Amino acid sequence: MDALRLASWRMHNLGLRAPGDGTPAGVVARLGAVQSQDYGPATWSVGARIAGAGEAAVHGAFAEGAVLRTHVLRPTWHFVAPEDIGWLLTVTGPRVHQLNAYYYRQLALDEPLRERCDAMLVELLTGRQLTRKELAAEFEAAGIGTEGFRMAYILMNAELNGLICSGAMRGRQHTYALLAERAPQARRLDADAALAELTLRYFTSHGPATIKDFRWWSSLTQAEIRRGLDLVRGSLDSLEADGLTYWFAGAPPTAADADPPVAHLLQGYDEYIVGYSESKHLLNVAGLGSGQRWDRPVYNGVLIIGSQFAGHWKRTVGRREVAVEVLVYAPLDGAQADAVQAAADHHGRFLGLPATVTTKVL
Repeated sequence: MDALRLASWRMHNLGLRAPGDGTPAGVVARLGAVQSQDYGPATWSVGARIAGAGEAAVHGAFAEGAVLRTHVLRPTWHFVAPEDIGWLLTVTGPRVHQLNAYYYRQLALDEPLRERCDAMLVELLTGRQLTRKELAAEFEAAGIGTEGFRMAYILMNAELNGLICSGAMRGRQHTYALLAERAPQARRLDADAALAELTLRYFTSHGPATIKDFRWWSSLTQAEIRRGLDLVRGSLDSLEADGLTYWFAGAPPTAADADPPVAHLLQGYDEYIVGYSESKHLLNVAGLGSGQRWDRPVYNGVLIIGSQFAGHWKRTVGRREVAVEVLVYAPLDGAQADAVQAAADHHGRFLGLPATVTTKVL
């Protein structure tokens, strides 16, 4: 199977080829976790996969706790489903703690102090939701410094221990809440069952993908991933292409890239961009922008035509319209220009605004 077919199949599994009638919570659950260190753009990663979804629907799901935001992979923030957060932390939490160990030492956050901080957070957040600034003030009053990155790692430690997670937004400020209050029905699995579930979830939603791709995405060790594959081997298949082994679930879609082409305006941390390491080249077979970090977010994000990287884009949101500026590496033909306008219209519907497009060639 050639690279273009693999990339198109991957887009299909990621829910980008044909956005459906799902919900924000359903999109997040299917993908396992959605990178969301930039909250605003991350809401578009969710909305882009739902036909007719509006920005308000994604914000609403987050406000009511149907979608949560926490540190669970790599480590950075991710959207996760409340029913999944418990078992996800069972399998990834210990590994992310290992990755954080250097920073715990550098910030003088030894285990007894982290345990004290955890207990304080549980007490402070019982029955209420507080901002990071409010929590930091309480810690300072108790004689625990929060300077630099210290408060960030105090909070991340508690997230990884399954004690706290995102609360509802307060205006434009994020809050923290107790996980037990925000996700009382979180599903719990033993270590092997959680590892099997994460392995199956990744290769079902992100496949075809390699073991190294999964290692990058999940933060798990090679040994853990091999164990996970052994646990779900009957539910996955594999194929060889250009010297790499790709794992996946289910049959490939019947068609490759559409004709006329379909374009996608993706935010720079969309799962199609950041969910892979070893096989990231599949979305840029032509090697556009090879002299620079083409996959680093430029403007608001990445322009995909068909399944392939074609340039970058940014938006300017006004009161009456959203103006989309596209930078491409080669002039667009008529069909491609129409596809980009359709993608901008999709984004405009998400924002509740008409969209205009201007194009520049790099």
